[in-house]
Amino acid sequence: MRVGVVALQGDVAEHADALRAAGAEVVLVRTPEALERVQALVIPGGESTTLGALMARCGLDQAVRRRVGEGMPVFGTCAGLILLAKRAAGGEPPLLGLMDVAVERNAYGRQRESFEDELYCPAVDPNPFRVAFIRAPVITWVGPGVEVLARHEGLPVLVRQGRLLGATFHPEITGHCGVHRYFCTQVAS
Repeated sequence: MRVGVVALQGDVAEHADALRAAGAEVVLVRTPEALERVQALVIPGGESTTLGALMARCGLDQAVRRRVGEGMPVFGTCAGLILLAKRAAGGEPPLLGLMDVAVERNAYGRQRESFEDELYCPAVDPNPFRVAFIRAPVITWVGPGVEVLARHEGLPVLVRQGRLLGATFHPEITGHCGVHRYFCTQVAS
């Protein structure tokens, strides 16, 4: 499977490595033309306002909306989830508005409040695995068509809506590629 990673800002290399470990061929996506070469897409963590503005500037936002309308799977982590959301509080970046969730940006606090923890998600791995919450958003509402795959302290942190997958955490920086494998085999297949 050929999976693109939006390569405008954020954890691009880390996602590319996790996708390769999960068995995918990786394409770095910076233009709508590059998006046409992939079967699925990852929107990485980073700074959501900057990432959204850069995507809009090069027309990638409209191209992603069109491709999702055609059935392309997308996985958004942290800032990527914020961009996928229908609503965002705490300063609203240019949203793609594709996933029926509402998020609150930077809900866990500033950079120094970032943390790692064990996450239990049987859909991804029968064993708990380590993830990082870095200036993470909180999912404050999920629509009726959204499945909550994992929670952390009662809050949804991994959600799926059809061929869209969203995580409030960063699975790409802790060395566990299970969420990427789940995306490639369950969501994007």
